[in-house]
Amino acid sequence: MKDTYNGWANYETWRMQLEVIDGMTLENFGIDLHEADTGDFSDVELVAENVSQYVDEFVLGEIPNGLARDLAASFLDRVDWVEIAEHLIEDAR
Repeated sequence: MKDTYNGWANYETWRMQLEVIDGMTLENFGIDLHEADTGDFSDVELVAENVSQYVDEFVLGEIPNGLARDLAASFLDRVDWVEIAEHLIEDAR
């Protein structure tokens, strides 16, 4: 059985959802909420990619190269962006 954290895939996914994504909508990521549909995986992947890019810029944007940046990037690599995308699409409905 897959471990979860507060109902999310893992701690990293929960934390990004809580601290960065919470309160945002598809439109914040350049997605028309009427066009996104979780039934079409390409839509979910598009949302996931847009959210991932946004968070990468938000979190890593000001961190200079070095250990802190590497640790932050490693943390972000463990986020389940598809789960967050699906949640955003469901909220839009």
